Amino acid sequence: MSKQLLSGNEAIAQGAWEAGVAVGAAYPGTPSTETLENLVRKPDVYCEWAPNEKVAFEVGLGAAIGGVRTLVTMKHVGVNVAADPFMSTANTGVNAGLVLLAADDPSCYSSQNEQDSRHYAAFGRVPCVEPSNSQEAYEMAQEAFEISEHFDTVVMLRETMRIAHTKTLVNVAGNRTEVEPRSYESHPEKFVMMPANAVRRTLAVNDREDELVDWAEETSLNRIEMRDTKVGIICAGALYVHVREAMPDASVLKLGVTWPLPPAKIRAFAQSVDACYVVEEANPYLESRVRAMGIELAAFPSGRLPRSGEITPAHIRAAFGLAEPAHLAAEQGLPPRPPAFCAGCPHRLVYVELRRIKAIVTGDIGCYTLGAVAPFRAVDSVIDMGASLSMAHGMELAGAGERTGRPVVGVIGDSTFAHSGITSLLGTVYNGGKGTLCILDNRTTAMTGTQGNPVNGVTLTDQAARVNPLDVPAGKQLDLVKLCEAMGVDEVQVVDAQDMLAIRRALKEATSHTDKLSVIIFKAPCRLIDRSRKPMPAITDCRRCGTCIQIGCPALGRDETGYAVIDPNQCIGCGQCAQACPFGCIAKEG
Repeated sequence: MSKQLLSGNEAIAQGAWEAGVAVGAAYPGTPSTETLENLVRKPDVYCEWAPNEKVAFEVGLGAAIGGVRTLVTMKHVGVNVAADPFMSTANTGVNAGLVLLAADDPSCYSSQNEQDSRHYAAFGRVPCVEPSNSQEAYEMAQEAFEISEHFDTVVMLRETMRIAHTKTLVNVAGNRTEVEPRSYESHPEKFVMMPANAVRRTLAVNDREDELVDWAEETSLNRIEMRDTKVGIICAGALYVHVREAMPDASVLKLGVTWPLPPAKIRAFAQSVDACYVVEEANPYLESRVRAMGIELAAFPSGRLPRSGEITPAHIRAAFGLAEPAHLAAEQGLPPRPPAFCAGCPHRLVYVELRRIKAIVTGDIGCYTLGAVAPFRAVDSVIDMGASLSMAHGMELAGAGERTGRPVVGVIGDSTFAHSGITSLLGTVYNGGKGTLCILDNRTTAMTGTQGNPVNGVTLTDQAARVNPLDVPAGKQLDLVKLCEAMGVDEVQVVDAQDMLAIRRALKEATSHTDKLSVIIFKAPCRLIDRSRKPMPAITDCRRCGTCIQIGCPALGRDETGYAVIDPNQCIGCGQCAQACPFGCIAKEG
């Protein structure tokens, strides 16, 4: 055994590897991403980025039915994408162990919604285990494979952002259990989900549920910790740690298995305390189920816990009417740090020009979502991966552009286009849609940490080997132009995303007609993968008009007299400001 400081994601990767996992599949998404990025660096395991979470799960299911232990990882909204095969797998069962890591994001630190993936586990009636620190993440990652194979089911390993990214000490064995592949035999009655087979498999799931409830009553993953019997708290995951910090004397029922729940254990705990409470975040998943068992829960003495967002020890203490321990006051007067495009970001000028033409922009999920904030304020909607292209088609069908006199433009990134934009575009072409769609190809999946994707051709193995993302064999890259042409797009053009006038011309041309569908591929590498720098521009005879400031570059600002200035520590010499200046006051190279 050795003690290592690991995040929850690192611990899950270590635990899965020690459990003999042979295949890992995922689509990168915060807060789950680092799990596979750590697993791929270990020997005797194959890992890959899939185009989306549905594909990742299906790859994992195929590997598990084929006989090897498999880990599939995704964030909570990715579980929505994978829900179709997940729900059918809840019926079919598996062969070798299959574990789905679902990483939830209370407080929406990097997501478009809050969501509790445990509802999917309950919906599919598959076991859900939930660690409260990295040590448990490491241990549960191993035990989840045993549970999967014992009960012939996929197992959900659910974590939240606080577990995924917080580092705690872990006792690591470091020894991999070499698991022989299970034999594969054809069982169409089990794995071919036509109605007659599905009905029979549902009966098997009913029996499995009864066995799982009995197991949940006995497993050490659920434990009662008796202390002062005046207060008893039912909790799970990171909330267990917060409860212990906020209420160190309270008795606790710590649930490591959050589906199925152990009704007898819950009733026994509730009867052993004077007042029983449930502490959880985002929604009443546990509370509603405990109440459905006929168990009376007490109201918090001082109001209630927040109905959304992360729950902190301070929230818990406040709900119980306890004073906060003394601590240093928060620093006052710090300047705000709103999110912004990096200096030299290839998305910037596209949004400058979309703002110029006052387009109705249906946006998508990625760094380019920042086009919705100041100074651009150029994005009207962001819903889910791939929605931009479908919604632009819907906007056109509604006649929104004609009624407002504003062109409708869909904007999507390269990785998101591969994830779910292709079918959106196909739907538009198939139904004779017109208008303008933009693919922002910055050669990487930037928002989650510059992972590879089918458009740039960088695999997870390449990424782990530190292959230059800008130097990939052309045969591995998805040719966006050929794909769009093959799908039947009327007009496809590639434009340098760092050339303002070329962007302007392309958008003006594409939005000027109503009789065809145009796709513009704005192409230039993300600054996180192309770190090259050019000489800093020089500002001479500034007119103080502020036009350059409005491109939102973090390297640009004003001095106390209102003149534009360039921060040499941030400027990378991209020349965007020189292109934006209407008076030629900024020389491209100083």
